[in-house]
Amino acid sequence: MIIYDMKKIKVYAFVGPSGTGKSYRAQMVAGENDIHYIIDDGLLINDNQVVAGTSAKKAPTKIETVKHAIFIDEKERKLMIEAIKKEKVDSVLILGTSDGMVHKIAENLGLPQISKIIYITDVATKTEMETARNIRVTQGKHVIPVPTFEIKKDFSGYLLDPLQIFKSKGIGKTPYMSEKSIIRPTFSYLGKFKISDSVFRQIAEYLAKKAESINKVIRIRVESYPEGISIYMEVELVYGYNVKESISEFRHKLISDIQRLTAMNVQKVVVCAKSIYIPQEN
Repeated sequence: MIIYDMKKIKVYAFVGPSGTGKSYRAQMVAGENDIHYIIDDGLLINDNQVVAGTSAKKAPTKIETVKHAIFIDEKERKLMIEAIKKEKVDSVLILGTSDGMVHKIAENLGLPQISKIIYITDVATKTEMETARNIRVTQGKHVIPVPTFEIKKDFSGYLLDPLQIFKSKGIGKTPYMSEKSIIRPTFSYLGKFKISDSVFRQIAEYLAKKAESINKVIRIRVESYPEGISIYMEVELVYGYNVKESISEFRHKLISDIQRLTAMNVQKVVVCAKSIYIPQEN
C-alpha cells in the first residue's frame, strides 16, 4: 500500500498584481506546466471543477479577502489540507499577488517549498495586463477559473456571467479551450444589496399574465436562502392546453428570466395547476 505524502507535492506559483489576469490565465499556465491542481482565492480547483474551499471573492472587505485567500482561519486551513490529502494532489499552482503571498499560502497549508514561480509578465503583454486592470478598476469584474455552473449557487446575487475562451496555439497544436466565470464582488463594485421577495413575485406574476395557458395566479410563496431562492406557485390554467407541457414551459421561462434579471440563483421552482378556467363562448 502506497502512503500519500504531502511533502512530495510539486508546488508552483503564478504571481502578478491584482487585476492583471492571473485567474484568466491560470488553467492555461497549469496545463502548459503539467500541473493538475490550482489554489486560487481560497478554492482548490481540478480540471474545471471546484474540489474544496469557498471563494475569497465572497468576503465583505478586501482585508477579509486576503485573510481568506492565505488561509488564516484555522478551520478553513484544516479543511483545505484534508481536501489536498483526499485528492492525493501531486502538483499544484498557487496564485497570488506577490512572492510573499504565495510562500505564505504554501506555509499555512503545510506544502513543500515552491519550486518555480511563474510571473504574469511571462505570459501576458503589457497591453493585455493594462486592459485587464482597467476592467477591474472601472467595472469591478473578477474572474474565477471554473465554469459558471460550478459556482453559481455560491455566488447568488453577485452578477455572474460565463466567459468562453478559445486560443489557437498554432498549426498542428491543440487549441486551448475553457470556460471561466466573471463576478462582481459586493465589496468592490455594488456595495451590500438585497433583492426583496416582492421582486420575484412581481416577475412571476408578469410572466404568468403573458402566458396564454395561464388565466391567473392563485398563490405565490418565495423563500430566500444564501444559496438562492425557492418559489412555489399555484395557478389556474386555461382549458385546452396540455397541463404538463404548459407548466414545464412556464417554469423554465420563470427560472431563466429571474436568473437573467436579478443574477440570483434559483434553487427550486414548483408550479401547481390548482384549477381550470373555461372561457365563455360568445
